[in-house]
Amino acid sequence: MGLKGNAAIVGAAQYRPEKYATAPRMFHLEQVADLAGRALADAGLKAADIDGLVIHGPQFHEAQVFVPAMAAEYLGLSLNFAEVVDLGGCSSVAAVWRAAMAVEMGLCQAVLCVIPARMAPFGPDEDPSWMARAMRFGGHSTAFGAPEAEFDLPYGHMGQNTGYAMIAQRYAAKYGYDPVAMAKIAVDQRTNALANPDASFFGKPLSIEDVLASKMVAEPLRVLEIVMPVAGGAAVIVASKEVAARARNRGACITGFGEHLYFKSPTYANEMTDTPIGPAAERAFAMAGIKRSDIQAAQLYDCYTITVLLTLEDAGFAPKGEGMRWVREHDLTYKGNFPMNTHGGQLSFGQSGTAGGMSQVIEAFHQISGRAGERQLKRCDTVFVSGTGGVMSEQGALILQGA
Repeated sequence: MGLKGNAAIVGAAQYRPEKYATAPRMFHLEQVADLAGRALADAGLKAADIDGLVIHGPQFHEAQVFVPAMAAEYLGLSLNFAEVVDLGGCSSVAAVWRAAMAVEMGLCQAVLCVIPARMAPFGPDEDPSWMARAMRFGGHSTAFGAPEAEFDLPYGHMGQNTGYAMIAQRYAAKYGYDPVAMAKIAVDQRTNALANPDASFFGKPLSIEDVLASKMVAEPLRVLEIVMPVAGGAAVIVASKEVAARARNRGACITGFGEHLYFKSPTYANEMTDTPIGPAAERAFAMAGIKRSDIQAAQLYDCYTITVLLTLEDAGFAPKGEGMRWVREHDLTYKGNFPMNTHGGQLSFGQSGTAGGMSQVIEAFHQISGRAGERQLKRCDTVFVSGTGGVMSEQGALILQGA
């Protein structure tokens, strides 16, 4: 059971990551329309080809409900399939497999998957300080009745840094910790970013010594092991074989996927070092009918270096508890023996909010379609992509293969 590979990513668009202070402010409907137009142009398709929509609904500026209908109305589309995703950084991976499923079921022929992530203009009655207050708590809910509001936040578990640091400390207690190996993850990805003119840290080399000398934010995580939030936004188009045949790019067929979540806060995880990407990846590989050794590039969600390490282990690329040794023994750059986050990853490309995870999806598509520029791999037909939401609480996996 599962996908047969009859749906493919055929077009993509993403804003170059920019600092919030300098990025243009656009209503989210404007961003959706702009990104859709760019993705259609990339694919060589027309708006009339789109009859499906997957969109990130939470934090949508112009509406909190009926978001797909509002977007469809604004775009002038008639849809046979509409979906809202709310899985944080896993939303991009989640959007793609939902779109592929809808296409393979015959519900629609081409789906726009879009996540706007530039700030919208503030209205006269809107308080701009809400964003600062929200970022203070990260993905935690402060609503009356939320378990986190009662049992996590009062004890200092605020924002994302504390949760990921807690996971890293648990890993260190269980398996040991090698700061040099963790720094190498960030450095190898920066090497990739140096070959990507769109990356936030393009032209800014990084050494292991630089990482180890950077400010400690939440022990053992240093500032250069943590993503820099930026403004952005991204979209991809997932189409049927018939539509893909008319597109100008080699398609990236979705042949396998998996998704898993069972907690919101790591406080309630059975074991913080056993992450949901394990069962998600197992399902994706089984569905695609391939082995880990068949993967030619991995685009792994990388909000923190510890996220990358645990994803490598739990997705089955590195032995459990030996990921740090494995990282030191492998070259993770686009020139290496395990190309990973060849665009620089979010650590060096930049994390545009919930749209950040789409950078991994788009990089996989660009590698498969042979359009990754200087960092293009000599051969890239099969790519593993992961998404992570919350504090390692919502994870998904994709297998993408060249059409």
